[in-house]
Amino acid sequence: MPYSISKDFEFAAAHCIPDHPGKCSRLHGHNYRVRVYLQASQLDELGMVVDFAKLKDWMKAVMGHYDHQVLNELPPFDRVNPTAELVSEVVFKGIRERIDDPRIAISRVEVWETDRSCAVYEP
Repeated sequence: MPYSISKDFEFAAAHCIPDHPGKCSRLHGHNYRVRVYLQASQLDELGMVVDFAKLKDWMKAVMGHYDHQVLNELPPFDRVNPTAELVSEVVFKGIRERIDDPRIAISRVEVWETDRSCAVYEP
């Protein structure tokens, strides 16, 4: 697809990775940055892949309830470890479910736990 956009989002949350052999097994927090990439085969009538405000609404629907929470206490992370890798997959699938325009596809999600640590879901 010839057109692509990305938008960054932030949320703060705590988590722990049970059975992790290091300090990640203890409850700790991150100021997460999530970058969502969308592609389009052609632009809409306004010349956009999608309005950034619409992408913001989709992201709020997918991730808004995680902000300032303990991820381990909320689905699906009450059943799977709240790793950055799995957070990126949850975001990807949640956004993909909300896309209602056949021109548009989500292509990649990055979840940054720190400025130097990022996980990517890109099927």
